Amino acid sequence: MAKYKPYDYNQMNMVPVSLDKQLTPGTLEFAIHYIIEEELDLTIFNTRYRNDNIGRNAINPKVLLKIILLGYSRGLTSSRLLEKACRENIIFMAMTCGEIPDHTTIATFVSSMEQEITRIFTQILIICEEEGLLGGTHFSIDGVKLPSNASKECSGKFDELRSKKESIEKKIKEAIKEHNEEDKGKKNKKDDNHGNRINKLKQKAEKIDKFLRENNPRLGTSGKEVQSNTTDNESAKMVTSHGVVQGFNANAMVDEKNQVITHAEAFGENEDSVHIKPMLEGAKKQLEEIGRKEPLKGKIITADASYYSTKSLRFCEEYGVDAYIPDSKFRKRDPRLQDAGKYKRATNRDKTNHRKGKGLFTVQDFKFNEEGKLICPAGKALYIWTRNFKNQHGYTGINYRGTKAACKNCSLRAKCLHHPKAQVRQIFILDGKPTSLTDGMREKIDSAEGRKTYSKRLGIVEPVFANIRARKRMDRFTLRGRIKVNIQWQLYCMVHNIEKIVNYGQSYAEII
Repeated sequence: MAKYKPYDYNQMNMVPVSLDKQLTPGTLEFAIHYIIEEELDLTIFNTRYRNDNIGRNAINPKVLLKIILLGYSRGLTSSRLLEKACRENIIFMAMTCGEIPDHTTIATFVSSMEQEITRIFTQILIICEEEGLLGGTHFSIDGVKLPSNASKECSGKFDELRSKKESIEKKIKEAIKEHNEEDKGKKNKKDDNHGNRINKLKQKAEKIDKFLRENNPRLGTSGKEVQSNTTDNESAKMVTSHGVVQGFNANAMVDEKNQVITHAEAFGENEDSVHIKPMLEGAKKQLEEIGRKEPLKGKIITADASYYSTKSLRFCEEYGVDAYIPDSKFRKRDPRLQDAGKYKRATNRDKTNHRKGKGLFTVQDFKFNEEGKLICPAGKALYIWTRNFKNQHGYTGINYRGTKAACKNCSLRAKCLHHPKAQVRQIFILDGKPTSLTDGMREKIDSAEGRKTYSKRLGIVEPVFANIRARKRMDRFTLRGRIKVNIQWQLYCMVHNIEKIVNYGQSYAEII
């Protein structure tokens, strides 16, 4: 017969634990503990408290900040999960010296750091500078669009929200009518469900009505009304590769040398191009705080095509940066990708590649003959309609037109005219390019040196977002409002920078 060791749950074991031994040098938790305890000046939090003479002792802001940064490094964004970790996880116990802050205390601390967060971020950036982690010659800007604590279904323009409110009120009347028609003398579970449904509908209608009364229509960058949101009106619908989310656009400006984040900011606009100016302003201020003079002048700034616009390029010129921001068609002009089309599957029956305009003739199909006349694919000559014509993009050239007689009965008419009702084909032949920021940027990006410089962007900024999203599991914001979301984003970026100090800091190598 098998014999087993006896066990008894009705007993007590005393387990000796030395809290300081749980924080092992070389780990991220030890670095967070050491930097907050020894390096950061957190007296900026003292003005929050008025308990010198009366009131209970408050939990030290150092302890709260340690809990949050350690939790964020492990993907714990919920204040309830952080409270649970302080009660169950030995590392968190060591960080807090046995204190267990209530989840409300943790949440309130994070939400109210508007005045202190920038100063703390700067102090960590100063440590990065002292450790020689900043190169300061090449910065990359990019953003990630993350959902927040807001409902996508609660979005709409004011007219749409009014219609939604009217629709809910109609459902309420129908539900009340249906409820009244039932036997009032027989109260059952169905009656309770009816009542709960009516109350929920009333709450939705009242919420929309209150929002419409207390707010004005939200305007976009063009001055036109955009969708508002009744749960978080500072958030916006963000187009991502995985669909549309209601949230914020979290941007970061990253230094090339060790991928240290020099500035981080969250925005409530989907369009990336409007973020160049605030990102440059914020990074300039941060770098000046750590002692650098004219930190962006003449420095390389790279950003992807979503940041491309005339305004963005103008801001870069004002700040004197050496910007590399390509337009959306720069890859099509890349000679290294000229043969990429032949590897794509044909999209029509005759096995020819699909062309823009459903196979219509392009300007390349029109050739000049020996006499200097422009000849169409049907062999007919076009005449000059306008010299020194300036198109919508600012380019000048000659505008040619076919004759009505030649185009009316042409056998190639269906492949030539963009619209069936058009009478003649027009062709614009480029004559000269205007000197503009957009043209200068295209020439800059298309050069061999420009492509080489821009190609570094991917290796500078993308691993940063991979670390924050995949390794630190930051897949959504848990707060509402741009200020609170911005605090949470900067806290995550601080965790990233502390990790860089752990991995690459020279003088910290022996300490942490």
